[in-house]
Amino acid sequence: QVQLVESGGGLVQAGGSLRLSCEASGRIFSFNAMGWYRQAPGKQRELVADISSGSRLNYADSVKGRFTISRDNAKNILYLQMNSLKPEDTAVYYCNLDYSDRARYKLWGQGTQVTVSS
Repeated sequence: QVQLVESGGGLVQAGGSLRLSCEASGRIFSFNAMGWYRQAPGKQRELVADISSGSRLNYADSVKGRFTISRDNAKNILYLQMNSLKPEDTAVYYCNLDYSDRARYKLWGQGTQVTVSS
């Protein structure tokens, strides 16, 4: 059974940096995509960044130039380096894994809180 475990959230001042990690354990037969989403209070969950099986990177306009997504293929760990953080980046950040193993699955992590103070 595939599981996702996130880490790296916390409280940081505006302008600071954090790095989120998401480790996928279990058998992943065919990787389709992996990404980070976030949900602020009272708002819908939104895509922050993702990476496809072809290593194509995709970022939300609001984080372009500040956040960097990367993946350690050997360890099945997804990272999100967040620089120049702003108070509006405050949200619960979720890791998502899209993979196939005779069927297609989309798995969510438990979420990690990121709070940026002004």
